[in-house]
Amino acid sequence: MATPTENLLDWLRDAHAMEQQAETMLKGQAERLEHYPKLRERIVQHIAETEGQQRLLVECIGRLGGSTSKLKDMAGKLMAFGQAVGGMAMSDEVVKGAMAGYVFENVEIASYTVLVEAATFAGDELTADACRSILKEEIAMAKWLGEHLPEITQAFLSRSATPDVEAKR
Repeated sequence: MATPTENLLDWLRDAHAMEQQAETMLKGQAERLEHYPKLRERIVQHIAETEGQQRLLVECIGRLGGSTSKLKDMAGKLMAFGQAVGGMAMSDEVVKGAMAGYVFENVEIASYTVLVEAATFAGDELTADACRSILKEEIAMAKWLGEHLPEITQAFLSRSATPDVEAKR
């Protein structure tokens, strides 16, 4: 049996690992994007947000007397690496990457929604506020991707149909 604070701490560690995975995934994607400057610019912005989110999570975890999980963090990074390698092999990498990013952002939204409630239930308003702040950034990124998926798809299809033009990234 675990207390609300113990569950909160465990979920914060999960969130930190998730942000480690996001950072690795986003950096890999940003490095490979050549022909989609708006997408690259938004990803670079979200990388900075992700790094800030990690710092907030470390503060929350520390305030609760815990530390991040090296095992969970490494697993997240390895998963992101696997996604990047798989993406590089696809001829439609940019479209699949944008779709995967949209899905990942929605997983993060669910995670931070749970964390806000768990922190509030545990009486930790500082953590609840930090998670609300992160949640806003994740919602904004998911919204941006959702709104730009059609544009990214059209640009890819146009480039793909043009001889001697790379569409992949």
